[in-house]
Amino acid sequence: MLIDFTNKKAIVCGGSRGIGRAIALGFAAAGGDVSICARDAGTLEQTRAEIAQYGHKAHAASADVATESGVRGYIRAAAEALGGVDFLVNNASAFGSSDDEKGWTSSLAIDMMAIVHATQEALPALRASKGSVLNISSIAAMHTAARQPPYGAIKAAVIHYTGSQAAMYAKDGIRVNCIAPGSIEFPGGVWDRRKTDNPRLYNAVLSSIPFGRLGHPEEIANVALFLASPLAAWVTGQTIAVDGGQLL
Repeated sequence: MLIDFTNKKAIVCGGSRGIGRAIALGFAAAGGDVSICARDAGTLEQTRAEIAQYGHKAHAASADVATESGVRGYIRAAAEALGGVDFLVNNASAFGSSDDEKGWTSSLAIDMMAIVHATQEALPALRASKGSVLNISSIAAMHTAARQPPYGAIKAAVIHYTGSQAAMYAKDGIRVNCIAPGSIEFPGGVWDRRKTDNPRLYNAVLSSIPFGRLGHPEEIANVALFLASPLAAWVTGQTIAVDGGQLL
């Protein structure tokens, strides 16, 4: 069955690279209008241009999602540019790994509070469209790891909050779900860099995946598009691990 997002509007926070970019491009390829935000203006414009090639609305804005004003201001601008919101994707991450003030503060602000602020700001438009929200967590939320304590803990909170959001917003006809990606590789991404600067870690992760490779952003995007579509109309409050069996 084909997924058709003609006349639908998607906002992707953290949408210029990797998973966010793949979701934005997938939505546009299925006929939708898309807005993305990120910090790097160059990469942001490059991805916006790729989205625009599908012939639909393509909006992009540089935003500091670590601040409430930055998140809310972007959501307002995106909703106005697109003419509404049907699908909100909370994908921005600080990738906080250090067990110190900086690691915890950045993770809490970007991986957690940005979801709170973005969803709250988008609520009027989502109520009007009976839309849906997708939060991006990680399989790091599902097991302990000494390597990145803030990242795993906050991503676990994202999963818990997804269920709470789903319960809160069901009365408005809004669905809220979550994807927990495994290790995803793309040019310039974390695992692409680890292949060079920490090959021992890269190979250890690679050997832990039953399919013998790291995932691709498009494999996360495919599940995201399913969750945004009418095919998932009775799915809410769920977290789907997309990891090639890495958790196994």
